[in-house]
Amino acid sequence: MGCTGSSQSKPDGAAKKIRKPKPWKHPQPITKTQLIQLRDEFWDTAPHYGGRKEIWDALRAAAEADLTLAQAIVDSAGVIVQSSDLTVCYDERGAKYELPKYVLSEPTNLIRDS
Repeated sequence: MGCTGSSQSKPDGAAKKIRKPKPWKHPQPITKTQLIQLRDEFWDTAPHYGGRKEIWDALRAAAEADLTLAQAIVDSAGVIVQSSDLTVCYDERGAKYELPKYVLSEPTNLIRDS
């Protein structure tokens, strides 16, 4: 049972399909180098906020993969996808994993490094 919208899977038993995050804009224009630095800092510190390292590793691999591979990674790791864009996930023990959009996609105001 539980609250509407909080189920782990659809009524037919299929897990939630992953999709690309909606377009988003960084507060100020950011270069590709700065974006990579932000991502590296997030992944380096994320395990310190709780959850299991192997789930963080799986989420990083999924975030850096194409959608088909990302789906296979989260399915095999037992990740419960709350938001189909991977911004909110849980492990089988109920630990919550929140991913910022900047680790999942590029902002619309990304400055290409020259």
